[in-house]
Amino acid sequence: MSSAASPTCRKATDLSLKDQIKNYATKLVERRPDESELHDMLRDRKPAETKFEDDGIVPNNARWPLIVYRGVIGVSAKFDEATLIDTLFETNGWGRSWRDSVYDFVHYHSQIHEVLAVAKGTGKVEFGGVKGRVIALKAGDVAILPAGTGHRLIDASKNFLVGAYPAEGTYDECTDTRDRPEAKKRIARVKKPKSDPVFGCNGPLLSAWSGRRR
Repeated sequence: MSSAASPTCRKATDLSLKDQIKNYATKLVERRPDESELHDMLRDRKPAETKFEDDGIVPNNARWPLIVYRGVIGVSAKFDEATLIDTLFETNGWGRSWRDSVYDFVHYHSQIHEVLAVAKGTGKVEFGGVKGRVIALKAGDVAILPAGTGHRLIDASKNFLVGAYPAEGTYDECTDTRDRPEAKKRIARVKKPKSDPVFGCNGPLLSAWSGRRR
């Protein structure tokens, strides 16, 4: 997705709604895998955790780390890669999805978590703000961002991502430091999701995102 920068946090933007409507229309006409087919494409992977500090511009998340599963989603000759990922997320309760790329400016969401998965090709995404870390991602990789995590696209193949949000929370888009004090309060109120977008109700995300605080 792409957009001009905003002076503050925007709530439930028309852009997000358009992305989700467009993706819903796609879902109506594509062949989607069933539960057993989804299970067959998953690979057992341990989560890699990265904790980002508040850098004075991007709050990041004081409780929970960025989670990355490397090569966790396999491919199938029967299905488009984006369709597999989209169906997997939806099955696990992360159904508010889109298929495109990441904004190329630093932003974060103060009222909702987000998951990103690489469907095709490769890319580099900066997580944690300009003082954070650039992570190279390739097809089959998944990154789960707790609310407040700064992110922006550095480089990527065209339409390489599928992204989604859990059922709980409100989409917003924060880009301006003037909203940061209130944004931090909203981030602290975002609850842990009920399921891991990849592995479901018993997934590693739920233990990695325990209630601990720094």
